[in-house]
Amino acid sequence: MAQGATILGCLGPELTSREISFFREADPFGFIVFDRNLENADQIRNLCDTLRDAVGRDAPILIDQEGGRVQRLRPPLATQWLPPLDDVERFGASAPRAMYLRYRIIAAELIALGIDANCAPMVDIAANETHKFLKNRCYGNNLEDVVKVGQAVAGGLLDGGVLPVLKHIPGHGRAVSDSHLDLPVVDTNGEVLRTQDFAAFAALNDLPMGMTAHITYSAFDDRPATLSPKMMELIRKDIGFDGLIMTDDITMKALTGTLAELSRLSIDAGCDIVLHCNGDMNEMEEVVAASGSMNADAMRRGVAALACRRTPDPVDISHLHAQLEALANEAGNDV
Repeated sequence: MAQGATILGCLGPELTSREISFFREADPFGFIVFDRNLENADQIRNLCDTLRDAVGRDAPILIDQEGGRVQRLRPPLATQWLPPLDDVERFGASAPRAMYLRYRIIAAELIALGIDANCAPMVDIAANETHKFLKNRCYGNNLEDVVKVGQAVAGGLLDGGVLPVLKHIPGHGRAVSDSHLDLPVVDTNGEVLRTQDFAAFAALNDLPMGMTAHITYSAFDDRPATLSPKMMELIRKDIGFDGLIMTDDITMKALTGTLAELSRLSIDAGCDIVLHCNGDMNEMEEVVAASGSMNADAMRRGVAALACRRTPDPVDISHLHAQLEALANEAGNDV
């Protein structure tokens, strides 16, 4: 039987009986956790076990662990990191190696808690006008640097047994507003977008999972990419991304309409999965009913994505930190 075409959050650090029953019936492809769900190591591992038990399988559990402002796990549960762009700039030419080590450490910390997917790398290219909510989360302001670091981030996660989620397809860097609050409209020429912003995602189109951008690209369509069949076709054919595609959080204010309408439009446009994050039961019921089950292509992509999970080689996190410190010393910085 096909799984539900959703990834869902939960409300607190423990599942209620209602949530367990709901998840068992809804059978989402996976789950996502946030600060509200994370108290201590034993509690997090128990929550992950309970989520997977609810659906009766080894479902992926996602998190946003970029570093800086977007970092759900913090000390003592995990290493505290600078925003990605700050580290890229201070490591200079060694940034790809440093970011590999950083995300290899992140992967080890996540796997130890039962979390096996991270919403990174983010290969949106920063520009002067990039909104501040996004800018220091980027890896650079040119295609070559962003691709090199993005590949390193993905490699560190995969080597650590964590599935990377490429975002925000096909590119959020030119947005001058925050898609959590408004719909950004990018009026850049289509050829420029293809050779720059979209090209960053084409260079990483072999990754197992990706997340859409709630952005309108007026050169191609007047609908946001998440809801646009034209943009989803561009992502699949021109960018060449055949991984499992989830929406960005379907409740973000960039999208207008009921959650049922938005969920259905996302699936109809070509998204495989609808992401709902806040754990609100009434909203989740609406999203699950509208999203339906994963279709055959989505199931194929989901199976392929999960097949990329690997058992990581044992690693000494202190040794990885020492390597980072050595790189920082070479660059004339302190970790």
